[in-house]
Amino acid sequence: MIFHSIRWRLQLWYGVLLCIVLAGFGVTAHQLQRRGEMRRVDQELQLRIVPLLESIRRPPPGERGGPPGGPGGPLEGRGRRGPPPREGGDGLPPMPRDFRLNPNRAQLFAGETNAFYYIVWTREERELSRSSSAPMSVPLPGRIKGGLMMASARTRAGLREFYQFTPPGECILVGRSIEPEMATLQQFAYGLSGLGAGVLILGLAGGWWVATRAIQPIHDISAGATRIAAGDLSHRINTQETDNELGQLAKVLNSTFDRLQSAFDRQRAFTADASHELRTPVAVILAQTQATLARDRNPEEYRQTLEACQRAALRMRSLTESLLALARLDAGHETLHRESIDLARIAEQTVDLLRPMAESRSVTVHCDLMPTGCKGDAERIAQVVTNLLSNAVAHNQQGGEVFLSTCMENGAAILSVRDTGPGIPSAEMPKLFERFYRGDASRTTSTGGTGLGLAISKAITDAHGGSLSASSTEGEGTTFTLRLPHT
Repeated sequence: MIFHSIRWRLQLWYGVLLCIVLAGFGVTAHQLQRRGEMRRVDQELQLRIVPLLESIRRPPPGERGGPPGGPGGPLEGRGRRGPPPREGGDGLPPMPRDFRLNPNRAQLFAGETNAFYYIVWTREERELSRSSSAPMSVPLPGRIKGGLMMASARTRAGLREFYQFTPPGECILVGRSIEPEMATLQQFAYGLSGLGAGVLILGLAGGWWVATRAIQPIHDISAGATRIAAGDLSHRINTQETDNELGQLAKVLNSTFDRLQSAFDRQRAFTADASHELRTPVAVILAQTQATLARDRNPEEYRQTLEACQRAALRMRSLTESLLALARLDAGHETLHRESIDLARIAEQTVDLLRPMAESRSVTVHCDLMPTGCKGDAERIAQVVTNLLSNAVAHNQQGGEVFLSTCMENGAAILSVRDTGPGIPSAEMPKLFERFYRGDASRTTSTGGTGLGLAISKAITDAHGGSLSASSTEGEGTTFTLRLPHT
């Protein structure tokens, strides 16, 4: 299960990467140290092989022998009297050579604590001379067929040896033990391992700390979402660090949760208001029927009861139709028949429809209607204009005025409805388009309204891609502005 955790995956990847880097660094450092040690040893061996090369020579004329194998001894083999033959010339055998190491040069290999040794082989691959410190069994280096081998080095069994073949064919080898260097390299390897282990532990601890801090906002987001899903809509995610990506995500989620809580609050209020609105006509119907059925009534009383029930039923039907329209608009299931319409023509028809209502309240409607073309559903737009104009008449003062105008502005169709009513308090303006909102005593069920007209108008306008706004001054009146796109 731990490998399903993002933290453990990050830690594992970080640990593997750190191990690779540390291993590469350690191997590279060890190899560089080893090469440095071997280069120093090789330089020491090269300094000692040069005097050995100079100590191999031909026997002087007239000598028949030379020192035996070993420093200062007679030559191995015998020479001939007379002029020495040319080496390798005219088909004659090569002249034997001797090895004489003078005492000063012999000091390079003398002493009990001297780790250097040498061995000299003849061209016939027989030992010509060796130092007393040389190991008993030292294999002769191999030759390159078809040519001479230049100076080379080899490592074997804790020894470092440097050898070179002379042009006549002798082989000179110088070597010494490299156990001190190997011990130093081993100590260096232990130090690198300890250092690498310390860096790895510190790196893993730091990586765990960084991963924990990086993942902590995700835990906060998950815990906050869990509490909100459980019903605590007021809970918010802690956003102390807002500069990183997760902090920005937490801010976006908090904003989303704010809108979600607001939507739930509106939904609860809407449900409560709808229940209240439906309860009133139902209560009227029950009260009327119960009172009528309590005893026998004359036909006129039955008629009055049925008329009261009819009015309550009509109100219920109006309310349920409005609720259904809002639900369809909210869900996006309302089909809009978009066509070219004239906003001025729709406004003119609405004025004719509501003229009796205006005359009953002695309200004068002034029209300034200019041809205003736009795209939209004529029936739904007419419903919006009817709601705005009926509100302007119903909530106006007795004998007041309503100013209705249409025009084109910046490529948009504009309809404006202004009344001379008491106006709306500024504190109530943000709630104006909320469902079942009634800002004052005049907006009661006595006017026949349900408090859904402006909410439905706003939803229809939004569905058309337009806007519906309001401005009001207390004591002077209210202005509603409908803005629809031209195309």
